[in-house]
Amino acid sequence: MTELHNFDLNLLVAFDLLMEEKNVSRAAERMFVTQSAMSHTLQRLRQQLDDPLLVKTPAGMKPTDRALSLVDPVKAVLRDVKRLIRAPEEFDPSRSRRRFVIAATDYMDLLVLPPLVERIALAAPGVDIHVKRTESPFPEADLEHNDIDVVLGFDAVLKPPAYLSRTKLFDDRMACVVSREHSIGKNGQLTLEEYVSCKHMLISRTGARVGLIDEWLAERGLTRRIALIVPHFLSAPFIVAKTDMILSLPERIANDFVDLAPLNIVPIPIELPAYDLVMVWHPLHDPDPAHRWLRDQIAGICGELDTPLAARSAAR
Repeated sequence: MTELHNFDLNLLVAFDLLMEEKNVSRAAERMFVTQSAMSHTLQRLRQQLDDPLLVKTPAGMKPTDRALSLVDPVKAVLRDVKRLIRAPEEFDPSRSRRRFVIAATDYMDLLVLPPLVERIALAAPGVDIHVKRTESPFPEADLEHNDIDVVLGFDAVLKPPAYLSRTKLFDDRMACVVSREHSIGKNGQLTLEEYVSCKHMLISRTGARVGLIDEWLAERGLTRRIALIVPHFLSAPFIVAKTDMILSLPERIANDFVDLAPLNIVPIPIELPAYDLVMVWHPLHDPDPAHRWLRDQIAGICGELDTPLAARSAAR
């Protein structure tokens, strides 16, 4: 019995043509080889399949019963192979019923999701979106196994493995929001001493009591009082507006918060760099037209958001 690893799959193409033509010369022409080469191929097929396959008769060459039983299965195999190696079809969002899974922080939900869903609803009404919270550690296996299409978040927080594909969407920096009735920040300034002396609200999806700010303070022998920890942004502006707490958060969210509640934005008196917001995906999806379309939609939305932070603040 011939094992698959010993069988030349190219012989199936020749077999298909020989069964259609039932003539070595005509099959050779269609394969662009010589009659001698095709005859040699037929001999190899006979050896590999242990059957004459084509037999000379007064009426021409006739296929054996074994050959006839293989005609349809071989055609099916060749169709599957052609489908496998064919270039992927263009993605038509207007007709697609694709489902995409996006892992994102609530920060990205607030900024990116509303305009993204609006855009997709118009361009691809049959496309479904499932948003998951980002997990710790980074959901590397979910990306590899197609359980998640893309991950959105701060590069410094996600810390994705280097082999994954990623693109920067925009950046953000930290700022503070306080109630308009708060005694600090009336002049738009906040000293480090004032900052440390305040009661602070912390948004921590994991429940951790420290973050990058606390690490920066600790390096200088300073600490702040965390009076309240919440897991998401939803209630934050309304709590800060009714208390004397101070909330440190990305400036793009701070600019949106002042539209929701009576708050003032104050520069944070801490020298922190701007943070990159990134989109991460598995390189296996790089050539997928549908996946590329989703990435383009997200990048397009973020490109519209990426106005200079100083200009956003001045506009208010």
